[in-house]
Amino acid sequence: MQTFQLGQFTVRRIGFGAMQLPGPGVMGPPRDHDEAIAVLRRAVELGVNHIDTAQYYGPDVSNELIREALHPYPDDLVLVSKIGAIRDADGGWPTAHRPEQLRSAVEDNLRTLGIERLGAVNLRIPDHPPTDPDQQVPLEDQLAEMVALRDEGKIAGIGISTADRAQVEQAIEQAGIVCVQNAFSLLDQADADVLDLCAQRGIAYVPYFPLGSAFPWVPKVTEDPTVQAVAERIGATPAQVGLAWLLSHRDNILLIPGTSRVAHLEQNLAVADLDLSDDDLAQLGTAGRR
Repeated sequence: MQTFQLGQFTVRRIGFGAMQLPGPGVMGPPRDHDEAIAVLRRAVELGVNHIDTAQYYGPDVSNELIREALHPYPDDLVLVSKIGAIRDADGGWPTAHRPEQLRSAVEDNLRTLGIERLGAVNLRIPDHPPTDPDQQVPLEDQLAEMVALRDEGKIAGIGISTADRAQVEQAIEQAGIVCVQNAFSLLDQADADVLDLCAQRGIAYVPYFPLGSAFPWVPKVTEDPTVQAVAERIGATPAQVGLAWLLSHRDNILLIPGTSRVAHLEQNLAVADLDLSDDDLAQLGTAGRR
């Protein structure tokens, strides 16, 4: 499996995202606890050494499952988390951007995962500016707290998520970020300029919604006729084709497909051995067109 640098760590380009391990709506315990544990253990058995999680997945659930399944952790396993939000009783994702909240979130991740340092932590930027004046914290102040946490040895690298180019540039300049997590897929390449910037600077780019999502406004890669045609021709699933396209698109792309089923996990990781031909890539270049 190909590798890329995630800050100081060399990680395989297909990792695992833990967001789907908790129950519906990323809330509460998993539908099948034993299967969730099996997924995590099988991922590591198959060579995954980059797991993406967050304290607010559950909340607490994904981190607790990771610790139960994998602690003591393999020496090469890089655990990455995301901060900047909490969960409310209705399953919402309120912003939590005050410096003391960011610090508390990092410490909560360390405690529940049972580690002294996170491989990286992504600062989640809200889709819309918060209306609560208490949460209208300048990005400069948020990044300063992240840098302080790194200086204290609690995190090895800083990342940023759901950020526009100006915010990414600020984070590079102020915090020397090691990764960016933004929406990107074969059918949604609006963030191409940020991806290119990351490639130029040697920064890992970790796309979320790599195959679209359940949100109606996000196009689903697996439902595109062109993707389906290529998948049928080469004997792969549409999801595998969409993920393989991302791996071939830029060397700095790291994938963190998530699942709560072992069979689906194995399908995702098999993408590492799927080679798309020039003809395949040319045909996929027309995907999304009607």
